[in-house]
Amino acid sequence: MNPPTPLHRSLEQELLAVLRGASLECPVCGEFVLHEGAVVRCPECSMQLHGRIEGAAGAGVQSGLQAG
Repeated sequence: MNPPTPLHRSLEQELLAVLRGASLECPVCGEFVLHEGAVVRCPECSMQLHGRIEGAAGAGVQSGLQAG
């Protein structure tokens, strides 16, 4: 018997999906993101991700968000 599949993805899974281009939804505010070369940004909340997944597992991701 297979274990149940979670209904919600983790934040890491969401970020990786955005960087791969599999998701166009901002994980912070839910609006659409813009892919600009190696940068993914949200024009609504100013979230930015720097980096690009090149097929390497565990590729680093930098976020331009600040707490507060």
